[in-house]
Amino acid sequence: MALFLGVDAGGSKTAFVLLDGDGQVVAETRGPSGYYFGSGIETVATVLADGLAQVTALAGVHTDEIDYAFFGLPGYGEVAADTDRLGVIPRGLLGHDRYICDNDMIGGWAGSLGGYDGVNVISGTGSMVYGERLGATCRVGGWGELFGDDGSAYWIASRGLNAFSRMSDGRLPRGPLYDIVRERVGITRDLDLVGVVMDQWRGARSEIARLSKAVVEADAAGDPAAAAILADACHELTELVGAARDLLGYTGTEAMPVSYSGGMFTAPSFLTGFTAALEARGPGYRLQPPMFGPGIGSALYAMRKHGTLTQP
Repeated sequence: MALFLGVDAGGSKTAFVLLDGDGQVVAETRGPSGYYFGSGIETVATVLADGLAQVTALAGVHTDEIDYAFFGLPGYGEVAADTDRLGVIPRGLLGHDRYICDNDMIGGWAGSLGGYDGVNVISGTGSMVYGERLGATCRVGGWGELFGDDGSAYWIASRGLNAFSRMSDGRLPRGPLYDIVRERVGITRDLDLVGVVMDQWRGARSEIARLSKAVVEADAAGDPAAAAILADACHELTELVGAARDLLGYTGTEAMPVSYSGGMFTAPSFLTGFTAALEARGPGYRLQPPMFGPGIGSALYAMRKHGTLTQP
């Protein structure tokens, strides 16, 4: 039986998926985030080793039986000095060279569009757009949480925390967001928020990003500040998509397929807002729901690189 491994190491979790030669799921599991900025490349090795052991055990196979693998790693290709170090980690775990590494954006694209031309917009812990058309590729966004990742869960949560601080100070009218954040974080004194985020969480990207759910909840409760944050996030994501359209050479009213992945899009209200923002850009976009998740997408990409799955 042919086996293809896909690994999608996102900002919040890492998915491991084994497909057979017919594209059917043989085994899958999840592990912690493979995002290594701040924690070191050793984090990647640990996460991959544990997840690979789990998924092969579930399938009852050895790594030698994996025909080809794709490892989608956050940050891959973004720091030249790290690329070679990241690229050799799977060799020691698999015991062979039948694999390729690239950025985790590839798995989201391959899964959402099934390998067809178009773009995939990611709004998870971070954000970016990846697209392909007629052999050309492009990436837009993904600059990290300090000065990029516009429209991501971290970006939304950060602005939600800022709105909370303004509500606490009286610089902004207190809306539902105020109490929702207090409840989710578990504080009774507003300034304790600083201790939780900076001391207990140590500013952890994934922990902060989870507070995007508080902004979504506050929006549903009628909080105007939360609604404005989410509207801005949707606009930022469509800006990424628009830039990708230009880079890939779509012209006029030619419809560019657009799909999406990442946790923010699991909130129906956020997807509705993004859809409206994309429609406002004009008729040159054809939004479609994702065919598969990034984990399966990564395994499909492994099949494609192996030659088992051909480009449509």
